[in-house]
Order: sequence, then C-alpha cells, then structure tokens
Amino acid sequence: MKFSNRLICAVLLASPLAFVNIASAQAPQMTFFVTSTGSGKGADLGGLAGADQLCQTRAAAAGAGARTWRAYLSTTATAGGTATNARDRIGAGPWHNAKGELIALNVEELHTANKITKQTALTEKGEVNPGRGDPVNQHDILTGSTPDGRAITGTADTTCGNWTKSGEGSAMLGHADRLGLTDDAPAKSWNSSHPSRGCSQDNLKSTGGAGLLYCFAEK
Repeated sequence: MKFSNRLICAVLLASPLAFVNIASAQAPQMTFFVTSTGSGKGADLGGLAGADQLCQTRAAAAGAGARTWRAYLSTTATAGGTATNARDRIGAGPWHNAKGELIALNVEELHTANKITKQTALTEKGEVNPGRGDPVNQHDILTGSTPDGRAITGTADTTCGNWTKSGEGSAMLGHADRLGLTDDAPAKSWNSSHPSRGCSQDNLKSTGGAGLLYCFAEK
C-alpha cells in the first residue's frame, strides 16, 4: 500500500508519536548491546543490581525497555557469599545486535563460537564502539569472568569489589573488538583478556576502556 507525502505529513502532525511508532515497528529486535557509556564512576556500578539498571536504562532510551536486561558480569564469593557466573544471568538466547545481526544462538555458542567483533558489538544506539586503532580506544569491557563466563576463583580482586569500587582494586576485562597488543587467545578474548589497572574511571581509560558493559536481554 502506498501513501502520499501529504497524507504522511498529516498523520505526523495529528500525532507526534506516529513517527516514533513507525520507527519502532521497523527497528530490529535488539537483544544484545555494548553500553554507549558507563556509570561515570569507573567500576563502581552499584553492584549487580546497579549494573542491570544501567543496561535497562540504556535499552529503554533506545526503545527496547520492554525486555528484561542483564549485565554480563560475574561476582566472586566474598564474606561467605556466593559467587555469580555471568553466563547464568543472561537467559538462553538467541541474541541479536541493534542491526538484527546474530551474535549467538545460545549460551554455549556465546562462549565457544560467537560472532562478536568490532563491527557487531554495537551500542544500544546501533553505533560501532571505538576500539584499537581509533583515536579513542574503548574496547575494554567489564566482565569479571573467565573465558567460559564464570566467576574467577582465588584471592585476587577481579571484580572491583563485586562492582562497588572506584579506587583501588582490579577487574577482568574483555576486548569487544577482539584485538590486543599480541596475537594470543587472551588478546582476542571478548570477555577475559586482562585485568584493569584499577577501578577508577581514569584507571579504566588508561588501558582502553570507559567502564562499559555487555548487556543481554534475559527474556
């Protein structure tokens, strides 16, 4: 069915939301993104709850707030608590980016043969996240996880105090563009490349980050 430009203009003037609704209807079903910005407080995200809310807020701003969003983060077992695995928080899949491109069919594929690259690890706005070789490098993504998406054991801080610190400490990072200083597996890892120098915003920026997160639609 064809509509004249005059008719479309009349509809938009009658209802300011018409354009938004048309755009939303044409938008891909996004279920994965890299946050365009972090918390602004380094790795202090307010714990898992605060990180999830950050994902939810960014998704809502992009018109995808009807889904339940989870941050891809692990936490360690401290003070008698229980560890949390990032892979157990994000639902069953499949996941697609803002352009509708498939990232992974399920949790197993996500951790063995996903399609995350610089070109597919898009923000909620559908933009490419700057990485290695760009004027500003933000390819470091907070995860606190092993390559298979689980909490890291041991006594070292790998989650900046379970995502509550913005000073001393460290967090495991992944490379969203799958590029690093070397050609080994960690440098190419999307979720477990190297620890941060600290937990502050400046610490994260110093190695190519900005306190960004991977967000997945749980359902």
